[in-house]
Amino acid sequence: MFDVRPVETDYVRHRAAQFRAQVDRRLDGSLTEDEFRPLRLMNGVYLQLHAYMLRVAIPYGTISPDQMRMLAHLAETYDKGYGHWTTRQNIQFNWPRLVDIPDMLDKLASVGMHAIQTSGNTIRNVTTDAFAGAAADEWMDPRPYAELLRSWSTDHAEFQFLPRKFKIAISGAQRDRALVAAHDIGLRLIQKDGRTGFEVWVGGGLGRTPMLGKVIRDFLPEADLLAYIEAIIATYNLSGRRDNKYKARIKITVHERGLEVFKAEVEEEFANRRRDFHGADREALAIFRDRFAAPAFRNAATDGFEAERVKNGAFRSWTDTNLHPHKIEGYASVIVTFKTHGETPGDASADQMRLLADLADRYGHADLRVSHDQNVVLPHVHKSDLPAVYAALQKAGLAVANAGLTSDIIACPGMDYCTLATARSIPIAQDIATHFKEAGLEDEIGKLNIRISGCINACGHHHLGHIGILGLDRAGVENYQITLGGDGYDIPAIGERAGAGFPAEEVVPAIDRLLRAYLDLRADASERFIDAYRRLGPAPFKAALYPEPAHA
Repeated sequence: MFDVRPVETDYVRHRAAQFRAQVDRRLDGSLTEDEFRPLRLMNGVYLQLHAYMLRVAIPYGTISPDQMRMLAHLAETYDKGYGHWTTRQNIQFNWPRLVDIPDMLDKLASVGMHAIQTSGNTIRNVTTDAFAGAAADEWMDPRPYAELLRSWSTDHAEFQFLPRKFKIAISGAQRDRALVAAHDIGLRLIQKDGRTGFEVWVGGGLGRTPMLGKVIRDFLPEADLLAYIEAIIATYNLSGRRDNKYKARIKITVHERGLEVFKAEVEEEFANRRRDFHGADREALAIFRDRFAAPAFRNAATDGFEAERVKNGAFRSWTDTNLHPHKIEGYASVIVTFKTHGETPGDASADQMRLLADLADRYGHADLRVSHDQNVVLPHVHKSDLPAVYAALQKAGLAVANAGLTSDIIACPGMDYCTLATARSIPIAQDIATHFKEAGLEDEIGKLNIRISGCINACGHHHLGHIGILGLDRAGVENYQITLGGDGYDIPAIGERAGAGFPAEEVVPAIDRLLRAYLDLRADASERFIDAYRRLGPAPFKAALYPEPAHA
């Protein structure tokens, strides 16, 4: 797998030492909190509701076993024994002391990790498919391109103070699992007339004004990737609004100015910048491709796997739900869900992280991925090893057969942690997951994306949920709006608000009515909730949510 350390360890150590000096000045009073704020944000340090929070970068979600073990060490040494996977394929530590964060950064640097650009108005972590390099429907691994974008954007002098934060996603498979349409820039690897290139999307994003991106280039030749991306961001940097942070994202710039006007400016900028690219980017890409070479897959019988499926119903259920098709015969990608019923979605203990590292070393070609839906993937596991992997996960409480089901909920930390949140997310997710398990309906409901955000910033991606839940404050009382029909994958769509919000204690009963109505309305057991919603429209689902006069 790719190892960034030979190239960047010295720089990462330099940045950690620089931040240590800044922390010392904050602690001795030489810096006020207002003066310290932009410095800490450059290093992924937030001041949350109860403590500082450190967000660690995991580039495009790819992480090695020794790096995972370091995260486990940080969790139990400097935090409360766990970390939290994020929707940008990173990890957050919610309870470190400020005085300890420089030591944490030093230890991260020792394994080639850092927290640079995990915050601030700059280019955030470039994300991609958690099954990249493994998925059966992939025609090209997007990670070399993601690494090219990551290395180019890290501390890019021109783009450190953009109008607002900036997010890029890239997909290389038939099915977009990177949410390309919901990003500031989305890239889909395609082929045209035998040439490799990209379909380029621009202007997507969620938050208080959710928008899907628009295609700005039907085909961008591979060789022009960096020059064109640089042209887009440079154009936005000049024309994006800085008078109102709520209107500063590129989605507003594209919407207000119009795609054609914005595109014309980008093309002009591209023509100028293209002249400054003389092949170093192509040389770097060739190196990255070599470093992302496929592991040495083995050819072995899968009889044991099939026999275990026959005799062990729990194992069969897990394999039916938590495996993803692999491009190599005899292999599968394993989805380890951090959504145990009743637990906090996305939280991983130090012991669980170490177990994943050990499993990756023993069975997974030393490769791990953090997915945008707050789970972890072992991308390359031979089917003959799956019974052993399952047994180890089961012993650790991680063999939950719920990937993509009702309890596999994306939820932001909400008001339990976040200073911006207006309602809790975690208890709502826990209650929904537990309710449908106890009702015995989770398997019957089948594939369903539920997303929960504790405020309009939409860190829980509620706009893209088949069922989205947005927590708001209504005169000091938590109130939850429900949106229906969102999707970030098959047919990108922003969910539509169903009606008036519900108090916290009525959310689970409302979702119960909604999903029981779906079970009655679906054409057959194979029709997913989102497909039934598209076929029938919102009316019957709204009727289930609001059988009586809507709440005030």
